[in-house]
Amino acid sequence: MVAETLLKRNADRSKVEKRRLVEKTTRPARSSQSHPWLNDTLQSLRTSLRAAEQKCITDAKKAFYTDKILSSSNSHKLFSTFKTLLNPPSPPPTNNLSFTQLATPEHSLPQTPSSPTISSSTVSFSSFFPVTENCVSKLLRCSHPTTCPLDPIPTKLLQAIAPTVAAAVTHVINASLTSGTFPTSLKHAQVKPLLKKNISSSKSCGELPTCLSPPFSVQNHSKGGFQADHRIPLTKLSADPYQSGFKKDYSTETALLAVTESLKEARATGKSSVLILIDLSAAFDTVNHGFLLSTLSTMGITEKAHAWFESYLTGRSFSVSWLGQSSTVHHLATGVPQGSVLGPLLFAIYTTSLGEIIRSHGFSYHCYADDTQVYLSFPQDDHTVSARISNCLSDISKWMKSHHLQLNLSKTELLVIPAKPPIQHNISIRNDFLSQAPSKAVRNLGVVTDEHLTFKDHVASVARSCRFVLYNIRKIRPYLTQHATQVLVQSTVISRLDYCNALLTGLPGCTVRPLQMVQNAAACLVFNQPKRAHVTPLFIELHWLPLAARIKFKLLTLAYKVRDGTAPIYLNPLAKAYVSAWPLWSSQDRRLAVPTPRLGQSRLFSCIVPQMWNDLPSTTRTAASFSIFKKLLKTLLFREHLLN
Repeated sequence: MVAETLLKRNADRSKVEKRRLVEKTTRPARSSQSHPWLNDTLQSLRTSLRAAEQKCITDAKKAFYTDKILSSSNSHKLFSTFKTLLNPPSPPPTNNLSFTQLATPEHSLPQTPSSPTISSSTVSFSSFFPVTENCVSKLLRCSHPTTCPLDPIPTKLLQAIAPTVAAAVTHVINASLTSGTFPTSLKHAQVKPLLKKNISSSKSCGELPTCLSPPFSVQNHSKGGFQADHRIPLTKLSADPYQSGFKKDYSTETALLAVTESLKEARATGKSSVLILIDLSAAFDTVNHGFLLSTLSTMGITEKAHAWFESYLTGRSFSVSWLGQSSTVHHLATGVPQGSVLGPLLFAIYTTSLGEIIRSHGFSYHCYADDTQVYLSFPQDDHTVSARISNCLSDISKWMKSHHLQLNLSKTELLVIPAKPPIQHNISIRNDFLSQAPSKAVRNLGVVTDEHLTFKDHVASVARSCRFVLYNIRKIRPYLTQHATQVLVQSTVISRLDYCNALLTGLPGCTVRPLQMVQNAAACLVFNQPKRAHVTPLFIELHWLPLAARIKFKLLTLAYKVRDGTAPIYLNPLAKAYVSAWPLWSSQDRRLAVPTPRLGQSRLFSCIVPQMWNDLPSTTRTAASFSIFKKLLKTLLFREHLLN
């Protein structure tokens, strides 16, 4: 009886509290005064007018968004437009940054020429040959239509009158190349700092400069770089075969593929590995002109050609543009022009001798611009790894200081990849300038690499970013046409799925399934279909290959380039041509040698891709050109994955 009484009291109390809450949250309906003149006809007219107004607003939004997206000429502009549509730009931040803080270079170092440790070249390049008017006309037409405030005329207007001014521009370029003098008026640049975050007036760091140069400057030095690159072999000029930046057919994906393949192969053979990611601070701004010119002389660039490069580098200046105002002119004593054609090539030449320092300690390496990956595979019972890492990094630091470069210690990371079966390694970096413990996963050139090379963290990161983009596109989907939505989705989502997807070779289906679900959601969003709609008809109409087919397409295109000799040379050992011991008709089918698989090597590029390649029809393997091969391959994969 007592228990029943307590339960009844609690029930009564809960009813009273619920009644009080309802009374507090419920608002009485607002009474509207009825007008005698507001008859049914007027009410229907008002409703129709409001509906027409809403339709006009929706149509105007749809036309506005569609025009903005379709007028974006490149992916960078499209991303910027997309961000602006979702989040209107806020007023510029109020800060007290002065032009002195923004415009004063932090790395103005004296020029101390020294003889770099590079073997002399037997190839001599003493002068440029004259360029033709047709070549200059083609260069003017193919230039990006970007305009700098320093331009005497807009770039689009220059391209429109290219047939008229081509002869004059050709004369200016040839006069510069033959005299060994770069025009002084083209050596000034305007810098627009893009603040990464709100910073106080006491800090002058945190800005990301954007350098704007006149178009004639870009065209002039591009011709000089083109001729130097073609008259002297590329292996002599840009020198390092393991530098993947700024080279045709080289990319972050090929660099990561080569490193990942080496790490996987070492792990499959019972070895552990360490991967050290090294980054430089303001690398392009601290290049010492004396070192660089000495390196060019050692490589065989002499006389007028050398004088032209010296004139190109020296006597440069810049000013900072901030909130519609321009700073005073500052002179540059170091660095190579950013945003130029020659700048990246000269930086690659400048850092050539770094590879010799790394190799002297028994490490392997791979570079992409100023990002360097240093890695070492070792037996599990090797206890000297930490000391070898410290010694190698110490010598790298000394080389950096002697070349006026600075390590970015905040971005230097260490990853330990244990062998199978995994064991615990006590490896860390301990020296005078850096103390770094190993990480579970690191971000390397936009790809998250974990210690077991499963790429689960990378897949999760890509899927999360893509879902966020799809969520934002869905906000403005009612105002977009199907074509505009397709362009936006392909540029912002599908491109992320395709980036470095060759690294997903051999992963189980459950690992990459989140990426396939993202692609399914993207297709449904394009056609404004429910999330669980059947996507195969949508893929067929969009001409999209599913994720597994896209990975296979990427792998086979790399195999074609390796077989054709246009791929980076460090990929050649991964796909070797099949050589028969007897002269057979099958030797003309461009087959690849399939290695005998060993335990733990089934996920390797070198084991999977040759078998994929040999399974292709002979007409596809022997395609006359790369473009024809891609068409045949996509048709084949389209039928295999979607039509069968």
